[in-house]
Amino acid sequence: MSENRRCCRPGCPNRAVATLTYVYADSTAVIGPLPAVQEPHAWDLCAVHALRITAPRGWDLVRHPDLDTSAEDSDLTALLDAVTGGPVGGRRAGAALVDADRLRRLGVSDPEPALDRALAGSDPLPDLGPPTGSGRPHLRVVPDVSAAREHEADRHGGGAGGSGPTAR
Repeated sequence: MSENRRCCRPGCPNRAVATLTYVYADSTAVIGPLPAVQEPHAWDLCAVHALRITAPRGWDLVRHPDLDTSAEDSDLTALLDAVTGGPVGGRRAGAALVDADRLRRLGVSDPEPALDRALAGSDPLPDLGPPTGSGRPHLRVVPDVSAAREHEADRHGGGAGGSGPTAR
């Protein structure tokens, strides 16, 4: 496995540990071991995203039997606890199940925020203030620059027919 292979998810700096491929003929998504050579039409995933991935509606998700998670099963479960903010599989609530070394071994580049959220039992969201009237604060109006230039040229008499006002 190459050290420079990273998770394909946008913004994820973590090391890839598994590969996702789709078998369209069977409507199946397969999570398998990371191949030695990167393959086209396959997506490399870190441990976090390999655990959280879901198949499209109506498809099956298969975890390949060659994917060796037995040695890291407790580590993967601990990672899932850190990401989801709670225990998985009937474990005791509030138990400190995660430590930074285990997360680093799984390829999480900065485990401290995940640990803090897991131990606090919450993931605080930033205060964005009261909602605006549009209901879509992430969108904004962008002026049409070409229309503004045409309007300005027409206003000053520099339309398509000449270089300015002419005297008759």
